[in-house]
Amino acid sequence: MATNKLTGKDLRKLGYPEGKIIGLALQAIEDGYKGKNRKVKLDLLKKVYQYPHNYVKDQVVGAVAQALLAPTEDSGRIALNKQWKDYPIYGEAGIEEGAKHQMNVAMKLPITVSGALMPDAHQGYGLPIGGVLATENAVIPYGVGVDIGCRMCMTFYDLPTAHLTERNDQLRKILIDNTRFGQATFQRPKDDAVLERPEFQEIKIVRDLKDRAYKQIGSSGGGNHFVEFGIVDIVDADNEFGVPVGKYLAVLSHSGSRGLGANIAAHYTKVAKSVCKLPDEAKHLAWLDLDSEAGQEYWRAMNLAGDYASACHHQIHERLGQALGEAPLAMVENHHNFAWKEQDADGNEIIVHRKGATPAGKGVLGIIPGSMTAPGFIVRGRGEVASINSASHGAGRVMSRRKAKQSITQQEVANALKQAKVTLIGSGLDEAPMAYKDIREVMRQQENLVDIVGTFQPRIVRMCGPNEGWD
Repeated sequence: MATNKLTGKDLRKLGYPEGKIIGLALQAIEDGYKGKNRKVKLDLLKKVYQYPHNYVKDQVVGAVAQALLAPTEDSGRIALNKQWKDYPIYGEAGIEEGAKHQMNVAMKLPITVSGALMPDAHQGYGLPIGGVLATENAVIPYGVGVDIGCRMCMTFYDLPTAHLTERNDQLRKILIDNTRFGQATFQRPKDDAVLERPEFQEIKIVRDLKDRAYKQIGSSGGGNHFVEFGIVDIVDADNEFGVPVGKYLAVLSHSGSRGLGANIAAHYTKVAKSVCKLPDEAKHLAWLDLDSEAGQEYWRAMNLAGDYASACHHQIHERLGQALGEAPLAMVENHHNFAWKEQDADGNEIIVHRKGATPAGKGVLGIIPGSMTAPGFIVRGRGEVASINSASHGAGRVMSRRKAKQSITQQEVANALKQAKVTLIGSGLDEAPMAYKDIREVMRQQENLVDIVGTFQPRIVRMCGPNEGWD
């Protein structure tokens, strides 16, 4: 039977912090508004949370408002602002409440300057996936994310797209022979200049990871990481590549900094939490001051991990280009899960975290993929200030990995692949096409953020297989 009674979960979604205040609010609303429907109660408590000063003398919720305005009991913790700063949400109707709640919390940090939520957003840890957050002289390790510098990279070739059907077996073998996923690595990894960077000697956590970084270079992780052959269709005659409008055979890859980035993220998140004690609802948003030794160290390590991720992609594309016997006509890449030093509209330096968001400054090229059966897009940023020069980094999930595994069948995936004429190597039900939002709708929701230069249609997709393990 449906009930009008509210729960603590309802209030947490509104932004109420964990603790006694939730019990106080539930008791007050049930005593004062008994018999009223849920919407009436929720609307009132939302207004109380947003504008507590307006309700301090209210007979029903006055005590709740006063508790919201009271200073934090734990003087050792850093208090959040009472009200979050406004921020734009692109494609709000398709974004889950959990992601919006996480963004609301981030917008209450005392270091926050501005923020935005992209149309592919979904709940993560700390900052939601698809969240963009600008801060003042501070970097949030979990605002960057675990897979530091995760990126997209594309090369395309002057080869007939008919190869994708006529030489499907050959191209499939090229992918299997020249890519590695999960725990699988190359027996003889290629050397790279990034491995000689001074950070590997000067930062202890990084020094301890060098051997692993060498072993994993040129490989991809698990999850939603992929390398695939497909068809690029350049639609903008004034494209930056200097190629004619038309279709080209292309390679698209998506992966990040492997164990190097994951261990850097874990280490500095722990450091940040030890020096920046926040309320429980914001604990994953602990930051490092960039004037501190730890902040400077993380910044250097983060940039190293980003460059390492780029080197991995370049090796992937170099191996595939050699196997094809062709030099690429062009390469384009962009990264997310990173923090950049940029300037706001007034010329002030800000630290822009893009956790699952594509840089889209004016004239900046990027790639926004769909799913294994849906098209991706080569885009040119329009430099929209409201979005902090950002766009989505993909279609975004419409269901969790667990839900996808529980509700999608192998036959449904097989039917979708057949209809899209896609050959799949590896992967699992958690990466099924129907687990993702409609990329075309996502692109419509950010038309004022990017222009489309071309599209990419996957044809032969390689992902982490069941015998390759996970990062």
